[in-house]
Amino acid sequence: MDSTLACLAAWMPRQRWYASKGRTPALRLAATWDMPTADADADADADARARTLLVWDESSLPPVLYQIPVVARSTETVDAPIDHIIGSPEPGTTLIDGPFDRSYTAALLRLVTEGGRGVGAHARATGRPAAYAPTVGDDLPANVLVGEQSNTSMIYRAPNGGSPVICKIYRQLHAGSNPDIELQTALAEAGSPYVPRAVGHVDGEWPDASAHATASGSLAFAQEFLDGVDDAWRVALRAAAAGEDFTERAWALGVATADVHASLATLFPVAPTTSADRAAIAAGWRGRLSTAIAEIPGLGDRRSAIEAVYDRALTHDWPDQQRIHGDFHLGQVILAPDRGWVLLDFEGEPMRPIAERVRPDLALRDVAGMLRSFDYVAGSIRLDQPDRSRESVRSWARSARVAFLGGFAEASGTDLATVGPLLDALELDKAVYEAIYEARNRPTWITIPLRAIARLSDPTR
Repeated sequence: MDSTLACLAAWMPRQRWYASKGRTPALRLAATWDMPTADADADADADARARTLLVWDESSLPPVLYQIPVVARSTETVDAPIDHIIGSPEPGTTLIDGPFDRSYTAALLRLVTEGGRGVGAHARATGRPAAYAPTVGDDLPANVLVGEQSNTSMIYRAPNGGSPVICKIYRQLHAGSNPDIELQTALAEAGSPYVPRAVGHVDGEWPDASAHATASGSLAFAQEFLDGVDDAWRVALRAAAAGEDFTERAWALGVATADVHASLATLFPVAPTTSADRAAIAAGWRGRLSTAIAEIPGLGDRRSAIEAVYDRALTHDWPDQQRIHGDFHLGQVILAPDRGWVLLDFEGEPMRPIAERVRPDLALRDVAGMLRSFDYVAGSIRLDQPDRSRESVRSWARSARVAFLGGFAEASGTDLATVGPLLDALELDKAVYEAIYEARNRPTWITIPLRAIARLSDPTR
């Protein structure tokens, strides 16, 4: 196994989902499990062995547990592109990244849609079909979705034109049920038109970091895949670039957001926001602000104005807390031609522990995230088209924001005047977070959140 870990250590840093960029992996095998096989698999591909490795990377603190599906094949039979070959841990055997090998993808889809159990050394996986689980063939081709960063998804398309299925493999594993599965499955089974239908998921058990106890969590999630769609970011960006009115679609997005929140409030517990909750949230605001001021020159000049916005929010009543999307922006929504807006990826912020992501939160946090996303559309246009009239871009974003809030308020019954100070504080906090991110990762984009911070903290606005 040491040779396998050495191959993985050389291969993982080149993968988009590997979190510790710039570090050399320090890997420790936690467990393995093998895909359950059908007789058809054994007859059709006796050379392939599909196995999932669970590997701790101890180069970062805390250590990260990665899920790495692999297919072992005789080297002479391998025809996979070089980018998807992990290495040859022993002479004559080559490891292939599982999502790019049909032996693995076929077995995974069957596990999700038919159920079953995969077992191995110190781990096991259980397939749990949802209420809607289509019958699939034994040889359904799968294509890996490009562009993802934290997970890997495969799209399965039936040759006879049946409904496509998308299956997401969680690359970083956390103890606890992933909210992406929990929330979307509940919404789909409750009949919400604003999420894809759930197909099924895979749960797993493995040793925890100490290896003295057993952890359990989510390994994969499959759902209906909607063809011929664009995500809302591209739809909005095209509209803004062409100067097209977006208010009708923004209003409809506000309605969809409110409807999903209402459904979540009936499906999961709702909790009053206590004084302790308010204090903890406010402490988070101020902590992020201190970090931003320490890293971004000149931002300290606005500290008192920013803190005044936070203080004003604390003088008003706050709504109850409930389950929310948790990472809501235009990239998490698609426009389906026959269904309208559909919300995706209820995973929450991937870097946060599952225990934090499943706690009730303020629904207005999702609203603030979407408002920031409209602002980013305008900021992106200004960066790409520097000669474009600033006022025309600002006007587009302002109209989209107003329409989105109008649809949300009407559908939810929210009095925006009452919650305005809290929404301002949540949006401002999000902009501060964005400024930190851009300063560290995309300095040329930092003007977008900095302009928002100046606008949102201006006492005369």
